Amino acid sequence: MTVSLLQDPRGGSTLKVIEAVQQGWQAFARAPWVFVGFTLLAGVLSGLCSLIQGQVDSDEAAVVTTVQMVRVVVGSILSVLVSLWSTTGLIRGAWSALEGEKPELGTFIRWDGTASWRLFRNGFVLGILFGVVLVVAALVGVAAAQLNQALAVLPFLVAFAVLIYLAVNQKFMAQIALLQGLGPIESIARGRSLLDPQWGTVLLLALVEFAIALVGLLACVVGLLVAVPVILCTSTAAYRQVFGSEDLTGLLVEPAA
Repeated sequence: MTVSLLQDPRGGSTLKVIEAVQQGWQAFARAPWVFVGFTLLAGVLSGLCSLIQGQVDSDEAAVVTTVQMVRVVVGSILSVLVSLWSTTGLIRGAWSALEGEKPELGTFIRWDGTASWRLFRNGFVLGILFGVVLVVAALVGVAAAQLNQALAVLPFLVAFAVLIYLAVNQKFMAQIALLQGLGPIESIARGRSLLDPQWGTVLLLALVEFAIALVGLLACVVGLLVAVPVILCTSTAAYRQVFGSEDLTGLLVEPAA
């Protein structure tokens, strides 16, 4: 019996890493050229955003012109929008493929402002949480250094452990935001409640996905065009195992004409 038949659609099931990888690859294989083509398109657009931003020479940082500032701001905003659009598109395509369908390019490229806002909002709050951990570590480290230089490193070691813990139990932040529609705090709590009991297994999944990315990087970098969608498909397959296979926000629903 397959995992999809065993899992509770509302979530709470056990993560099986090998099955998630197999399901992720099978989903990618349903429309490999579409996945690769969309990933390439997203990469090109991200590159264009970097060109718009330009580079500010450190020696000239004190005399940044208005034009340079506008380029940086516009390029940064466009870069964030491309990231939200591409992440949403890949997860939508992965979900469609995991449902047994063969996603077309239109499945990926459709803009969903509401979904993108949920993704941005939750990611922003999680980023702030990460930042707070680092700031607290820095402040404690400075205070500890007044007592003993050797003690200054301890807060950063603790912060590193906390960040690893958070990164793992928030592994499915994007999927939760897009497919469950929970707010930032509820999303963080949902991730902790279901992933903490199997934290080690989720860490293993993250390491496997890192290995896939590394192989793609070593394959003349072009391999990332395959590695990135395979990782998103694998991660989404794992999400379905743990959180359920129901689209609670209508992410796959085509907008009314």
